[in-house]
Amino acid sequence: MKTNILVQKAVTVGLCATLGFGAVLMTNAPVAQAATASVSTGQQIVNYGKKFTGTPYKFGASTSTTKNFDCSSFMKYIFKKYGVDLPRTSVKQSKEGKAVSKANLLVGDLVFFSSGSRSTGSNITHVGVYAGNGKILHTYGSPGVTISDLNSGTWKRTYIKARRVL
Repeated sequence: MKTNILVQKAVTVGLCATLGFGAVLMTNAPVAQAATASVSTGQQIVNYGKKFTGTPYKFGASTSTTKNFDCSSFMKYIFKKYGVDLPRTSVKQSKEGKAVSKANLLVGDLVFFSSGSRSTGSNITHVGVYAGNGKILHTYGSPGVTISDLNSGTWKRTYIKARRVL
């Protein structure tokens, strides 16, 4: 009888150890890889760009610094980290990639505006990146790098077009 109980306990401990070890193996590697793989390049660019929230705006900012940005140097900088080499100006950036309608925006699409003192209502003077849920990540005046609502105020009124470069 003692032998039966000992065998039963050994089998139970072995089974628990096997199941526990199998669960550890199953939850660590594949799940972590799947979570990373599911984040789009556009979302990675936006997430990276958000790290610069509050960085001051400076018209004509250098593309080799992160102490300040203008709208197009900011786009050039954050996209370059993910292998997309954009031209320096918002006008030239507005000719890259392919056109996309406002209704079909995806996270990571460039959005263009005619706003500010140099705008005529039809010329490109500003660029941002679509961050999802009707928001854009961009930089201008004060507050510098920020998130704004694409569908209200200045950004709704001055929206011109969008381009997909990813």
